[in-house]
Amino acid sequence: MSHQVVRTVKDKGKLVETENMDTRQEEVKDTHISNPDTGLEDFSLNYEDDFEVYEDDFEDDEDKSGEVGDVEENLRDVQFSRTSEIEEIQRAITAENDRIFTPLPKKLENEKKEGVIERQDSSVRSSFCGIFMDFQMANQRQSSRSMASKQKKRSSELLPLIDLDFSVSFSLLDLPPVNEYDMYIRNFGKMNTKQAYVQCNEDNLDRDIQTEEVETLEKWTQHPGESALVSGGPINSQDTSVHGAPTPKIDSQRLANFLRSACQVIAVLLEEDQVATQPRKPRSQQTSLSISDSCFQLNTNQPFLHGRKIPCLYVSQVQRQTLLSAHGLPEKANEDLLSRKSLICVWNIWQPSSPQKVLICDSEVICCCFSPSKATLVFAGTVDGSLLVWDLREDSRMHPCMMISGTEWTFRVPTFSTDGILNSVNHTSPILAVEPVSTSLKSDHSYGLSSLSYQEEMSGPPFQIASMDENGILNMWVVVELQKADLAGSQTDLGLVPGGKVKLVHSSTMELSNSLFPKEISHRMPQTLTIKFLSSNPNHFIVGTNVGLVGHGTRHDLKVVPKLFRPQESRLRSISITAIDFFPFGKPLFLVGCSDGSIRLHQMTSEYPLMQWNDSTKGQPIIALQWALTRPAVFFALDASSNIYIWDLLENDLLPVAKQTIPSERVVTMTLLGEPEKANGLLGIVLAKESGQIDIQYVKKRWALPQPEESDKLYSILLQSF
Repeated sequence: MSHQVVRTVKDKGKLVETENMDTRQEEVKDTHISNPDTGLEDFSLNYEDDFEVYEDDFEDDEDKSGEVGDVEENLRDVQFSRTSEIEEIQRAITAENDRIFTPLPKKLENEKKEGVIERQDSSVRSSFCGIFMDFQMANQRQSSRSMASKQKKRSSELLPLIDLDFSVSFSLLDLPPVNEYDMYIRNFGKMNTKQAYVQCNEDNLDRDIQTEEVETLEKWTQHPGESALVSGGPINSQDTSVHGAPTPKIDSQRLANFLRSACQVIAVLLEEDQVATQPRKPRSQQTSLSISDSCFQLNTNQPFLHGRKIPCLYVSQVQRQTLLSAHGLPEKANEDLLSRKSLICVWNIWQPSSPQKVLICDSEVICCCFSPSKATLVFAGTVDGSLLVWDLREDSRMHPCMMISGTEWTFRVPTFSTDGILNSVNHTSPILAVEPVSTSLKSDHSYGLSSLSYQEEMSGPPFQIASMDENGILNMWVVVELQKADLAGSQTDLGLVPGGKVKLVHSSTMELSNSLFPKEISHRMPQTLTIKFLSSNPNHFIVGTNVGLVGHGTRHDLKVVPKLFRPQESRLRSISITAIDFFPFGKPLFLVGCSDGSIRLHQMTSEYPLMQWNDSTKGQPIIALQWALTRPAVFFALDASSNIYIWDLLENDLLPVAKQTIPSERVVTMTLLGEPEKANGLLGIVLAKESGQIDIQYVKKRWALPQPEESDKLYSILLQSF
């Protein structure tokens, strides 16, 4: 019965608890207090919210407590008889609430015990004096739950926003494994030990390889093709042994040079045989002069040389048998293309039947020369101020060819022309003199028949060319030989012909009228006529003028003494210096020929001449004046009346020892050729006549063979006369 009564009381308590729970849930909704917990936690929170309302409205505590008291009194009145059952229900409710609201077990037990004691006391007191409410403990529990709820809510809001960053990582310890060798050295190594390698022949292995010989075939081709067959060669390697051994490598450059030299030798021999078999003409005996032993003529009887005067002759200082002759415009012009062009012929005096090469240009040539170290370059100055260069090594296929009288002639155009230099450094007036400027010439020259030896084919060091016009402008040009020719032509060097390898580069310019002469002479505006460079020191040069003075200057505009070379008469006269020639045997001497027929012998250290001859030509102007190449004391002079004078200062230092008049026609210019390196005494005079004929007279041995100690005797005579 007691168990049934207890169970009945428990069931009734559960019913009352359920009703109270519904009532408290409605009151919680009215006060707008929410809690995320469900189940029993919702019940406990709603139950405690009643106390929270009491705490917030503590000022109305009396009214609320009165209301609670009325409810208790009504309950005691209605159910006074069931007081014991209500007490059991309250104990169960209290125990359940304590279990829910206390999270920790120990705290739950303590609170449960205290709650049971308090509720027992309160039940006892309520049974006698009403229900007792502990608001302080409820306030503490409510505040702790409120803080926990806020922290939980904040953590739930911040948790999705917080994420750990694993972008930076590092190793606290990196210990690679130790290999066997390091472990051995760590355990057994010592400071005084030394490691050494030995070969155990483990890498000496044998392998089988295949070494078959690679087969090669040689083919030939021709471009552009001249026929249907443009290529050929053996089909396979067996054909090579049938047709013969492969062709060995050939130096085509040396082969071409050898063939050129051999052809010249053969041509000279054939020409000598032809002359020997033909009877001598009477004219050849008549042309021999009294001052010469023999003579011959260059064959200028070519169709393109008729009616052309020769203003200039020049003999190469490297190859003494090579001669240049400049031919002006013909007197009677025709419709032929060559009649409007000037010509320069390159002669080999050992092959006088025809010129070796023919050079052409558009303007009339006044002066010409060879390069100082090679006989392969020709330079010429023209009337219109152009300086031209021809490279004789160029292939003849680069130049136009013409068939004249059954013979094919190649007319070589200039390799380079200063007309393509479009600036102020070019000459604007006729060029009167062109001179090569170089260091001392080599003493071991080869004077063979070949004009194009293998060494000369190679590109040499640059040298300079001096060009002077009638306005006194002296230009220095550097001659540059290119390593490779451009067949398409140059876009920068407009004066260079396509395929050419030689060009001129302007170096410096000097105004001789202002730099050489003092003010008392400059106001008379002297005109420069000719220029020569000292062979032993090419930095020094002398310039002939039209006032009888010879100026002395240097390429670098240095101060020199003396600055002028004067005649014995100190006063200025209108006398032109027509010829200047330096002493070729080392002494600083030079000859000066004047338009009044006077001849002066100067030395570089004295202002006035060592010797001067005034009446030797009877007032006829000197046209050409030159030292003999084989004798230091002999020089030759040519006047305007075609008289040749021979001076031998050892025999007579007052008058010429011989005079020869050319009877046939007037001689316009003269030059000498010879071989001073040889003791055969061969000395020739090259005479250019007005008709265009060129004669070569070999002078007699008395003026050609050198005498012992002739240079010293000459120098002693000059010192006595000075």
